[in-house]
Parts: sequence; structure tokens; C-alpha cells
Amino acid sequence: MATQEQSGAGIPARRNLANAIRALAMDAVQQANSGHPGMPMGMADIAEVLWNDFIKHNPGNPRWPNRDRFVLSNGHGSMLLYAVAHLTGYPLGMEEIRNFRQLGSRTAGHPERDLDIGIETTTGPLGQGIANAVGMALAEKILAARFNRPDFPIVDHHTYVFLGDGCMMEGISHEVCSLAGTLGLGKLICLYDDNGISIDGEVGGWFSDDTPARFRAYGWQVIPDVDGHDPAAIHEAISAARKNPDQPALICCKTIIGYGAPNLQGSEATHGAPLGAEEIAAARRALNWSAPPFEIPQDIAAAWDAREAGIRHEREWQAVMDAYSKAWPDLAEEYRRRLNEDLPQDWAAHADAAIQAAVDEAASVATRKASLGALNALAGKLPELIGGSADLTGSNLTRHSASVPVSAEAADGNYLFFGVREFGMAAILNGLRLHGGFIPYGGTFLTFADYARNALRMAALIELQNILVFTHDSIGLGEDGPTHQPIEHVASLQLMPNMCVWRPCDAVETMVAWRDAIERRDGPTSLILTRQSLPHQQRTAEQVAQIGCGGYVLHGSGDPDLILMATGSEVATAMDAAKLLESAGHSIRVVSMPSVSLFLQQDAAYREAVLPCAVTRRIAVEAGATGLWYRLTGFEGKVIGMDCFGESAPAAQLFEKYGFTAEQVAEVAAQMLG
Repeated sequence: MATQEQSGAGIPARRNLANAIRALAMDAVQQANSGHPGMPMGMADIAEVLWNDFIKHNPGNPRWPNRDRFVLSNGHGSMLLYAVAHLTGYPLGMEEIRNFRQLGSRTAGHPERDLDIGIETTTGPLGQGIANAVGMALAEKILAARFNRPDFPIVDHHTYVFLGDGCMMEGISHEVCSLAGTLGLGKLICLYDDNGISIDGEVGGWFSDDTPARFRAYGWQVIPDVDGHDPAAIHEAISAARKNPDQPALICCKTIIGYGAPNLQGSEATHGAPLGAEEIAAARRALNWSAPPFEIPQDIAAAWDAREAGIRHEREWQAVMDAYSKAWPDLAEEYRRRLNEDLPQDWAAHADAAIQAAVDEAASVATRKASLGALNALAGKLPELIGGSADLTGSNLTRHSASVPVSAEAADGNYLFFGVREFGMAAILNGLRLHGGFIPYGGTFLTFADYARNALRMAALIELQNILVFTHDSIGLGEDGPTHQPIEHVASLQLMPNMCVWRPCDAVETMVAWRDAIERRDGPTSLILTRQSLPHQQRTAEQVAQIGCGGYVLHGSGDPDLILMATGSEVATAMDAAKLLESAGHSIRVVSMPSVSLFLQQDAAYREAVLPCAVTRRIAVEAGATGLWYRLTGFEGKVIGMDCFGESAPAAQLFEKYGFTAEQVAEVAAQMLG
């Protein structure tokens, strides 16, 4: 590996090492006829210093717990990360570099997560990478406070970020960087690609912020005006950032986009398009790079190879871990359990008991309050459960009895006050999960799910566990009016692939929903909860067991004349409507459908048992958008819902105005029954 000096005996000059990144980037983008060569070429010198002088990692074991984390927030420059992964010794062969952006390759245009080749996470949506990194740095700080003991720093690593002007312009960067400064995340080090260029050209016409002043105001350590093409200056800046344990660091690196392409460098022309064969040939001459495309000279490959150093790093840490295990065996066992994502051994019995307690209590309660009850019942068994609210703690009811706030001075906690930062909150939760050791959750009003949506989408896409507590779920919140009354939001979340959506009707379904969300490890869960109280529904043990299937028969036996299906607050309405219809001599089945997404995953036999194909008289009742319900009602059925915005009025008046009383539902059913 290279050292701080420019070169040494048998070691190529640092610029030559950086040029290996530039060559692979421009050649791969050219071959794909698609991609972003400008950033990898502009940040190559920074990457070379960071990886060869500072980053602690092991290409032979990419999942080593105490590795430094790296996040490429300007993820369009993915060829930089692929080049470094290949050069440092991860199992990413040159054939994969050749297949950049091609079907089936591991080298995507905007990679999400592939730990086996050293990719913690990168983001196509700009700004979310720095947000994920805040979550990672927060995870490191909390775990260190919880598990480290004198002379045993088993959790001790940095989180490094590359980010550009686009990340700085996205509003989420303000949300999360403000919070990072408040929480004193001193092991978060961000290297800003300050090249003054975005897709539309020179950014001065639309981005004239004093960025160093902005970050100083957040409470960050700022190192401005670093020559991003001077290895010694870069090394000095990173060293200075690492010496400050109390503040996150922003290193402003002045760079030239597309560095090395003599006719195009410094221009937006290098941002998102191949350089072209002639310009690449000119760049090779300017960089004094004579190797053919996709070939790395042996001396340069040897200087980059980090496998031996990685083994040494991990062995040094393992020696500390072994001694820690002897001195603190219970803590060591708990640390391993959390990193392995294993639930406690008695988890199943504990969760079963909590569900049975909700059955026995038979309480009429708002499901947001039932959610707090679930947290109180389950959180004590799960020290890895960490969460908070976007300035709505008293409304979302996310602070359970075992909650301990996290602060800069006291990091050994499990509750986060996110402030009014819905998008930032969701992306930070993703970062906590990406780091490992935590099951994250966060709360806000359902109507503000739109603010957080792209972070929810990234969680679903990357298959990250993330639990979203969305309260005030319908016109039932009343007087706050249509701005706060979600209409399309449940359906919108259901449309998102790999998003599990629950809208429980009482405390029992809410407890089951929480259990499912905690046990689901391959994607996010949205819990849709009411402000208003809902009545308890009586169930048999078999019905309680079937809640986890997403939909089940709550009322009615035999062959029904008509099926009423509903979720959340409308289940009680459907039950009351069924009684009215049955008093008129009809046989009615009521299906509670707390999770349509889970119900649709059940086998055909179960779905048929709940919704027999022969019964075409079906009505779905939900105070939200109607369109998706026709999957279950069929076009011969009816949907009582809302395809308009609400109004400001007491909830009872609104439910009557929009047709959600038992009498109104029964009337629609009676018309269908003829």
C-alpha cells in the first residue's frame, strides 16, 4: 500500500495509483456507452488517499463488524467505488468491470448495497447517502457507548462519505447534517467534491451558498479549500478531521470534474456521458497511462492490494474481542446476538404472551395507543429496538416506558428526537439498519409519509427492515382538516414493492402487526394507526392465529350471501352493518384485512377459504382511496371509500358525510342483495 509520501522504493507515485481509477472509470463508461466518468476522475486522488492511508477494512471478510463504513452519496459516480473494490482485492473481477451497467452484472449504474464486494450503500437519489451515513455514525456511537469498556474498544470505527453539489442542494442534507452536529457525531467524516459543476453547468447561477459557513453553523468541524488533487493536502485534512472526536467533519475538496480529460475536464460534458474514443486517447496521453483498457499494471495492482492489511486489521481487533469475551462474557454474547440479527431465545414465547394479554384485556383503544402498548410489552425484550418521532412524540406515542433519549453527551440510549425532519428520519433509520445492531422505527402523521417517501422506497428496494409508525390515518382525525387527512396514502404505500402495510382494527391486531414488523428482516413495514378509539373485536384462538396471514374471517360462518371486508376503523363499522343485515335475514361474512399485502402472499387455498370465488357480492370499506380494492372485490363488487379530499369538522360528522356509518354501509349492501 502507498504511504503518505508521493512514492517510495518499488511503490508507484500516488498519481499513478489514482489514475488506475480514472482509467477503469472512463473505459467502463465508454464500453457501456452509459455512465458518469466525471466524478470518479475528479475524486480519484481523494479516493486513493482515503483507501490507502485511512480506511480500515478487510476485503477477505467484508462483513467484519469493526470495519470503517464508506458511503458514496453521489452514487452516480459508482465506477469509482467499483474500481476501488476491484483494486483493493474484493471479489469483483475485471469481467464485472467490463460489464458495467449490463443486465445481470454486479456493477450497476447506481448500486444500492452489496456487502460482499464492499458496497455498504450508495444512493442514486442524491442526499440520501449522507443521511444513511449519519445513521451509520449514530449506530457506531450508540453501540460504543453500550458495549465498550476501558481497554476494550470493540466498537471503534469511522464513517466516511463522498458527496457533491447535488447532495448539498437536496434539502435532506440540511435535515440530517443539522442533527449530526447536534448529536456530536465525531466519527463522521465527509469529503465534499467541490467542483462547481452540476448537470446544467456551472452551479453559481443556482447554488451560491457559503457551504463552509452553513456547516459551521450546524456545529461541524469544517476544513475548507483543500486541493483535491494534492495527496499531501488531502492526507493532512483527513488526519485533522480524525483528531476531533466531538464534531462531524466536512472537508471541502476543490476538484476538477473529469480530471485528466484535456479537452473536457472542468465541464458538465464529463458528468453523465462517455468521453468518446478520441478524448479517452488524449486522456491516456495526458495522464501518462499506457496500459490497454481494463488492464492494470502489476506494480500498481500490488500497491493497491489491501488484503494482507485487512487480515492484520481484523486480527488486531479479534485479539481485543477475545479478551473482551473473557472479561465481559454476557456483554460479548449480547453484542454478537445483535450483530447476527438473532432475536432473543425466548422471543416467540414473549410475543405470544403479549398478544394473549391484548386478547384478555379486550380494551377499546385508539390503535396509536395500542401501538404504545405493544412497544411497552415488547421493547424491554429487545435492546436493539431504537426509534423516535419527527417532533410528534406525544401524538405518535412512540416513546415507550423503557425509552432513554440519545444525546451528544449520553449516547447509551434508544430514543431519538428527530425534530421536524420526516425525510431525514426515515433515511437515518435506514442507516442505523445498514450499520447493523439495531431494529429501527420512526413515527409521524400518515399524511407526512409523502415527505419521507423516497427513503421508504430505498428501504424497500434494498430490503431493509425499517418500521414506520404512521398515525392519524384518515378523516377520523377530524378538525385539522384536509391537509392532515390522508386519503391516498395507504394505497400509495401498498403500491410500493416490498413494503408491508398494516392497518389494524384494534389492540390485538396492532400487537400482531408489531410482532410481524419486528420479525420481518427483508423489508420495511408501515403501521397505519388511528387517532380515535376503536372497539375490541372478539376472536377465537384460531382467528388470532390467522391475523398474521393479513386477512381472515372475523365474523360469519357457512356460505355467505355477501362479504364485507374492511381495515382499521372501518372494521367496527362493517361488524355493525353485518348485524343490521343479519337482522333482515341475510347471511353476512365480515373479513378483517389488516394487511392486504400479506393476504395476497398467502396460497390460493387460504385466499379461497377467506374470499370464496363463488361469492361475488363483495363490499370493501376503507376511509381512503378505492382503486386497489377492486383486486379483492372484483368489478362486480363495490368499494365504499374516498376519492376526494376531506374537510375540517368533527370526525363523527365526517364519517357520516362520506358514507362510513353502519347504516350507510348496510344500505349499499341491501341494494346489492336486491
